[in-house]
Amino acid sequence: MAVVELTLSGLSCGHCVQAVTAAIQARDPGARVEIALPSGALRAETALSPAEVAEAVAAEGYSAR
Repeated sequence: MAVVELTLSGLSCGHCVQAVTAAIQARDPGARVEIALPSGALRAETALSPAEVAEAVAAEGYSAR
């Protein structure tokens, strides 16, 4: 597993964090995801590439960079 770190925007509540976490874990069930809501910092230990994580985030309606 690799560590992917991205900055997310558009998240405003705990539900947003849960939705993004679930979207990543749907693509990689073994992923460990941490999201700091105030800063939008995402850190994931996952088999997914940064682009794949960003795609999962975008599928939920948020942006990642």
